[in-house]
Order: sequence, then structure tokens, then C-alpha cells
Amino acid sequence: MDEPLVYMKISETQGEKVIAICDQELLGLKIVDKELNILFYVSEHFYGGELVPVSYAMSKAKEATILNLVGENTVNAAIKEGLVHPDAVIRIAGVPHAQAVRMKMGY
Repeated sequence: MDEPLVYMKISETQGEKVIAICDQELLGLKIVDKELNILFYVSEHFYGGELVPVSYAMSKAKEATILNLVGENTVNAAIKEGLVHPDAVIRIAGVPHAQAVRMKMGY
């Protein structure tokens, strides 16, 4: 079985490494959840970087200080890698979404 492909965009700003990853088929979609009153846009600008295997994206995700994740393949891989706790995942119209922040300890 071929490994799923995901879009990954890495941005660095103000000392943070922001990595946004979404399942390939979700890029550019507007996900509407009427029950939660949420419109979630999987923006090409924010998520649309390189199209890569999910395992490669997870290896890069370990370097992030801020992670934004959307989609079954992406979020399940992040849970498997210990990057996201299953209880931290929300579903927007059935699509999993998670965010994670690595805190810097500076004294």
C-alpha cells in the first residue's frame, strides 16, 4: 500500500517554527460544521507547501514549536508519533483537526 501524501508548509516567524500539515484531498476546501457553527478553510496559503509522504511530514513536525494539523492521515500519524494527544483532537464536520504548541522554557 502506498503511503498517503500530505501538504506541509513550514514557516518561521518571531523565533517560532510553525508547521501546517493537511491531507492532500483537503487543501483548498471549506469545511462547514453547522452544528458547531464553524467554517474552517484549509487555505492554500497556510497549508499549501510541499506535497510529501506523511512519514516525512511527521519527521519535520517534530521540529515545530507550533503545529496545525488537518485530516485523518495527518492527525492519526501525529497521534501515533506522540505529537498530539487523542483528546486534543476536535472534529469539524467529521474532519479531525489538532493544534500543538511546544513551550520554550526560558528563565
